[in-house]
Parts: sequence; C-alpha cells; structure tokens
Amino acid sequence: MSGIQTMGQKNLMFFSGRAYPELAQEIARNLGVEITPTALRDFANGEIYVRYLESVRGCDAFVIQSHTAPINKWIMEQLIMVDALKRASAKRVTVIMPFFGYARQDKKGRGREPITARFMADMFKQAGADRLMSIDLHTSQIQGFFDGPVDHLFAMPILIDYLRDKLDPSTTTIVSPDTGRVRLAERWSDMLNTPVAFIHKRRDLDVANQVKVNEVVGKVRGRTCVLIDDMIDTGGSICKAADALYDHGATNVVVAATHAVFSEPAVDRLKNSRISEVVVTNTLPIPEEKRFDKLTVLSIAPLIARAITEVFTDGSVTSLFEGDS
Repeated sequence: MSGIQTMGQKNLMFFSGRAYPELAQEIARNLGVEITPTALRDFANGEIYVRYLESVRGCDAFVIQSHTAPINKWIMEQLIMVDALKRASAKRVTVIMPFFGYARQDKKGRGREPITARFMADMFKQAGADRLMSIDLHTSQIQGFFDGPVDHLFAMPILIDYLRDKLDPSTTTIVSPDTGRVRLAERWSDMLNTPVAFIHKRRDLDVANQVKVNEVVGKVRGRTCVLIDDMIDTGGSICKAADALYDHGATNVVVAATHAVFSEPAVDRLKNSRISEVVVTNTLPIPEEKRFDKLTVLSIAPLIARAITEVFTDGSVTSLFEGDS
C-alpha cells in the first residue's frame, strides 16, 4: 500500500472581522465555539493587516463580516482574511456576509454601468472563498454570480414569528413596496393567511434614493398593512409607501425589513413617520444613536449558527426553511 492514511477529524474554526464583533460573539455562543484569535490592524496609510494567531491548516473556516459603513473597508478586510486563510492551508472557506454589499447593483439598468454585485462575487472567489452565505439577497439572481455553493438564508420566519401574535389575519394585508417584492409578499401571505397588495412606484435613475409612488394595488382600506422589504437605507421609499397606504385608507402600517442600513436621514424620517412599528434584524450594527422607540430589533444569530452547523456537518441548509430535506 502506498501513501499515508490518517483518521483526521473535521475541524470547525470561526473567524470575525472588526465591523460587528457583537454579532460574531453571539453566533459563537450559539455554536458553542470561540472566535479564533486574529491580529487585525490598520497601517498608517489605511492598509489592513491580518494574521491568525493559531494554526488553520486543514480547517473548515467560517469568516463573518458585516458590510456596514465604511463598507469598502470592511469588504476589503474580509477579502484579505480569506486570502490569508487559503495561504495558511485552510481546507474550505465559507464567507458569511449577513448583508451582501453592493447587492443593489445586480444588473445594468442603462449603458456604461457596472454589475457590481457580480464583481463582488468574483472578488471573493478569486480571494479563495469556496462558499458564500448571506441573508435576504436583494435579488435571488445574485446566487448565480458566484461560482460555487451559495446559502441564501431568509429572515422571514424570524420576522413572522414576532409579528404573528400581533396581527389579526382577517384585518391584515401584506404589502410589497414595489413589484420586485411581490413574490416575497406572497410567501408571507401564505404563512399568515392574509391578502397581498403592492405599490407601483418609479425610481429616478439620475438621483439615488429618490422614488415616486404612483398607485396602491390591492385591499388596504380599513386594514393593518405590513410593509415588507429587504433593507431600509435612507427610509425615503418606505416612508412614502406608508403615506400612500394611509392615503388609501389603511388604519395602521407596520414595517418589517431584514437589513437596517439606516443611512442619514433614515432615523429622523422613521421616527417622524406615521409608521407604528419598524421591525428589523441585527444583520448590521445599529448603534444607540440610531435606535428609537418604534424600532424592534430581532437577532439573526441563531439562524446563522444553525446554517453553519448544517454546512459543517454536510446537512441540509434548506431544511431550515422547508422542513426535512
């Protein structure tokens, strides 16, 4: 017999960048592991240095980074962390990005524009990522941008579990803020047994974060409306959508979104809006100065921890959402 055989055990190692250590620590507690000690620092000119303080040879590495502001710095740090792992002989690298940076730039709307979401996937593949894991991608097509497995997780069960006891299905309507979210709204309605409505809007292609609400389609008069979306950035779109629903006779508007980007002036807009509650997850850090009375933040950490466990044990990530698979 030639060669050498070993009876090695799989070794899960969990790594975190500096963008959002609180979420990483919560996930680590759910997994029952420690975050691998890592030296992360900036040089005087802004370059990032990474070195792992333990051997990573042959490990199954999971690297989390939240793509929050300053987004380009934290994306670059995660790329460097992946490169360092591959050069240190990690066996498999799974990149966890709860919020996929640049996801909105997923197609060419006009000539001479980039498809930056595809470029993001290419960069992580080139750095050495074997697998991506993200939550509520802006569009499902982004899964096809990466040449490898993509675990697309959904926050919908977490949001629905929170809202279920607060809503009366007979007087509730799930509302998509645009035509692109209608399929998601239908999934919400299937789980809550409620009707669906959507808002027809037009976006100004020359001005970022500017939309014009044209019409509300569906049954909203005299009902509680749950506006669902993947992210809240400046809050302009969601607040205009809520105003349109009230103008069409809605008695109450609740917003449920996964990613609380909360760029200025989102907090002021939401606080001063007629929205009764804003429910989000903690895929992105929300500092105290961006929290307000109407805001409810739900933890995504148990979901990510379960997904990591399924990937590590070669189980089924799909089973988290569709039962046994």
